[in-house]
Amino acid sequence: MPELAEVEYFRKRWDRAVGRVVTAVEIHPRARCCADLPPAATRRALVGARLLRSEAAAKQMAFVFSGGAWLGVHLGMTGSLAELRPGETPGRHDHLVLRFRGGPDVAFRDPRMFGRLRLHAGPGEPAWWTGIAPAILSPAFRASDMADFLRRRARSPIKAVLLMQERFPGIGNWMADEVLWRAGFHPKAKAGAFGPLAVRRLRATLREVCRDALRVIGKDWSDPPDSWLFNHRWDKGGRCPRTRGPLSHVTIGGRTTCWSPRRQVLGAERR
Repeated sequence: MPELAEVEYFRKRWDRAVGRVVTAVEIHPRARCCADLPPAATRRALVGARLLRSEAAAKQMAFVFSGGAWLGVHLGMTGSLAELRPGETPGRHDHLVLRFRGGPDVAFRDPRMFGRLRLHAGPGEPAWWTGIAPAILSPAFRASDMADFLRRRARSPIKAVLLMQERFPGIGNWMADEVLWRAGFHPKAKAGAFGPLAVRRLRATLREVCRDALRVIGKDWSDPPDSWLFNHRWDKGGRCPRTRGPLSHVTIGGRTTCWSPRRQVLGAERR
């Protein structure tokens, strides 16, 4: 599933249309990812409106139009945003197409339809946007709040807790593994065992990984350097880029987890 940096990359795929006016909206009538887009209401809100800006938060993005309309996009597992040439026929997986005066036309593409599109056409910002937890890179992401969150989930493994979007928005499977590997914490460490120094280290590493991911992947889909865990975590038999020791894999919270036994030792979190 796309995570923070992948969402930022795809958000920018539609930004070439900023300042353009929507001339037509095409919605696939049977696509479940469009279930929250009533065709008539969506066309009333968007046709004739100008795309003003786009925003990304956590694993979601929003496109804001003149007249107060917001289009929310969650990519799900296989969703993406694409450009179409003016007049180009949508592909079989292009479930929403916005046509713009002067182009480019843009499409929401989702082969498996696990994504979600939402429309807000009332006053103010939509609740589904304002309700997203504070961004990890924002000043509102405080160590004290994070420590309270870990204590409330004291018996849960830290890997599973880092995937909880209500506190760690945008963190997905590979980013959680990258954070724990860089910080030196075992993915099975109990959330309630983290001491004050460990909490601060975890917060700092979360912010570091988010910055690095946005700088490398979010910018232009560049491949991360081999100094990251990212390039070594996918295959069984991979080796840690820091210790050169073997990497291990286990399922935690239903997600495949990769870690370096030589680097990530249970007990380091108790500081």
